Amino acid sequence: MKISKSELLAEFIGSMFLVMVAISPMILFSSVFEAPDSIAVFANAVAVAFVLFALIEMFGSVSGAHFNPVVTMVMFFEKKVGLKKAVFFVLVQIAGGILGTVFSHLMFFENIGELISVSQNSRSGYVFFGEIFGTFILLLAILMLVKNGSEKISIAIGLLVGGQIMATSSTMFANPQVTIARMFTASSAGIRPLDGLIFIFMQIVGALLAYVIYRLMRD
Repeated sequence: MKISKSELLAEFIGSMFLVMVAISPMILFSSVFEAPDSIAVFANAVAVAFVLFALIEMFGSVSGAHFNPVVTMVMFFEKKVGLKKAVFFVLVQIAGGILGTVFSHLMFFENIGELISVSQNSRSGYVFFGEIFGTFILLLAILMLVKNGSEKISIAIGLLVGGQIMATSSTMFANPQVTIARMFTASSAGIRPLDGLIFIFMQIVGALLAYVIYRLMRD
């Protein structure tokens, strides 16, 4: 399958803004407004839901609006993207996400004081299971909505992700490129690299489980 520059650019920009909206509200509400973590997480959930809806509407017809390596992975399984395109999608998603971290820090440089740093924010224990559940429902929803030809994918996925941020112990990263990007922020949105790698493993597990269930339901 041919890879167009517009597809790669859409995945890059979409991934960048997805990370920015995952990090910036946590900095704004925690560091600038000095709000409690509970308010910051709520603001984060609302912001992600709104912006993800817009990003899918903007780029869905261009690249499919994956912005997520495990989404690209299952679309490869479904033969909706070829291997070469899948690899390039994942690379630009990760690059866009890391740049999103830098831009979030740039906007709040007075509060953060650095453009990039390695997170020391621990997320361990039973929190890991939240990534399996969050990624599972996200991927199953995407697969079923695409299969059913839904015209409301953008709003459904936006609301699902926003809701799951407030309903999972991990606050639902459910996205390897977002997880990698959040390894490089000292804000409360961050995750230390070791925990991040476990998150990514759990996300892959959740995505594979979702694909298995989807195939059972489809057959």
